[in-house]
Amino acid sequence: MSIQNLNTFDPFADAIKGADDDVQDGLVHIRIQQRNGRKTLTTVQGLSAEYDLKKIVRSCKKEFACNGTVIEHPEYGEVLQLQGDQRENICQWLTKVGLAKSDQLKVHGF
Repeated sequence: MSIQNLNTFDPFADAIKGADDDVQDGLVHIRIQQRNGRKTLTTVQGLSAEYDLKKIVRSCKKEFACNGTVIEHPEYGEVLQLQGDQRENICQWLTKVGLAKSDQLKVHGF
C-alpha cells in the first residue's frame, strides 16, 4: 500500500501564492462627481476590505491638502470621498504606495 493522495493537496499553496501577490484583487473605480458650481468630489470604490480605509483617507488628506471621509454607500459598500478633482493624484498615490497596480485602476468622469 502506498499513500499517493497526500502529494496532490498542499494546504499552504494559497499562502505561498499570496506572499508575492498584493491583496487587491478587483478593479478600483475612481469617479468624479459634480457638486455645485466648480466644486467636485472624487470617490474611490473597490479597495480591498483588508485595508484600513480611515488610515488611507488620513494619508490622502495630508498628501493632497484636501478634506475627505469614508462613507457607506448602499450599493458599493465603503467608499472614499475626497474633495476636489483628485483623480490623477489618487492614481499615482495608489500605485506609489503599492495598494493597487496601474492596470487595476479604472478612472471615470468628464
